[in-house]
Amino acid sequence: MSVTTPQTQAQRTESGLLSTRPVWLVGILATLAGAVVTEAFALVTRAAGVPMEAASPGATEAAEIPVGGFFGGVVFWSVAGIVLAVVLARWAKRPARTFTVTTVALTALSLAGPAVAPHTATSTQIVLAASHVVAAAVVVPLLARRLSHVPR
Repeated sequence: MSVTTPQTQAQRTESGLLSTRPVWLVGILATLAGAVVTEAFALVTRAAGVPMEAASPGATEAAEIPVGGFFGGVVFWSVAGIVLAVVLARWAKRPARTFTVTTVALTALSLAGPAVAPHTATSTQIVLAASHVVAAAVVVPLLARRLSHVPR
């Protein structure tokens, strides 16, 4: 005789640092972590000899990206991600999934900027694009994990 037991999915009961803090606070912590990691990445590439000069569309020449520029850029753009996460936590049916899909799409879209930067060395364009991915690889999973604990 055999016994069949139904497969049930246990509800998450994890209670870690991320799951118990407000979304905005996790966003700030994720932003700081992402900014530090991205700036460290930029410093390593700068030390390896990659020229940190880039131009905006319409510019006639490239300008130097200062030390701390990557940190500031991550902080600036992550504020939009934090606002998005807070809004999705409040109103989205599946906030973690919606946040992840949206931010991955926005990260992919952000790669166009470095690709079309005029008067910018190819090595710099690659580093700029990679820095977008580095920042997203740190910030997005931390916020998405927090959003996965939003009760519905």
